[in-house]
This record gives sequence, structure tokens and C-alpha cells, in this order.
Amino acid sequence: QVQLVESGGGSVQAGGSLRLSCVASGSLTYTRTNPCVGWFRQAPGSERERLVVTNTGGTFNDYSDAAKGRFTISQDSTENTVYLQMNSLNVEDTAMYYCAAVSSANYCPESWRLYNLWGQGTQVTVSS
Repeated sequence: QVQLVESGGGSVQAGGSLRLSCVASGSLTYTRTNPCVGWFRQAPGSERERLVVTNTGGTFNDYSDAAKGRFTISQDSTENTVYLQMNSLNVEDTAMYYCAAVSSANYCPESWRLYNLWGQGTQVTVSS
């Protein structure tokens, strides 16, 4: 099965930017199953939340209110990679960030509970 690996997290000052990467291995399986891919995050003591979900090919993007206007998802099909560009970061963005995928026919679900393939996460820490 396809595997997902996140990278690009780190510590930044408020107002700074980070670009997260999610690399998928097993590209033949990935392409064949027409998956949705999303970025999610979870802070200690908080519920896991959606940031954005997208279909492969990038024709459908669904951003959460927290991500809208500041975060942008993109894809590089030649590298089997999905990115999350995060700008204007603030302390409330501190969390573990995950990418995840699920096969879907006509739409990409918003709930993280419906995604069944997850990376291990990358930590983002924003200081004031």
C-alpha cells in the first residue's frame, strides 16, 4: 500500500512561514485508487481538525476557516508530493501536522475520521 511521510515542520516566529511536504510512495497504487488527500492538525488537548482536503489533480480544494487565506495546498505529481504552504503563522497554529488519504468516488470528506491512511506527522511550533 502507499505510504505517506511528512516533513518541513519546525519552530518559527509569529508571522513567519513554513512549507510542509507529504511524500507518497507506491505511486501506482496511489494513482489507481483515485484518493483524496488532506492536511490535518492536532494540538495537545484539542480535537484533530481539518485544514484542507483535495482530490488528486487539484481540481477540488476545501479549506477550513482556520486555513482559508493563509494556507495553500499544492501538488507535484512528478514527485508524488503534496505541499502545504503556511503563511502568517501565529501561536494558535502550534500543533502536530498530518497528511492523510482516502479513496473517494465523487467528493473528499471533511472529517478526519474518514481518512484511513496517515503519515506520522511533523511538529510545527510558533512562538510570539
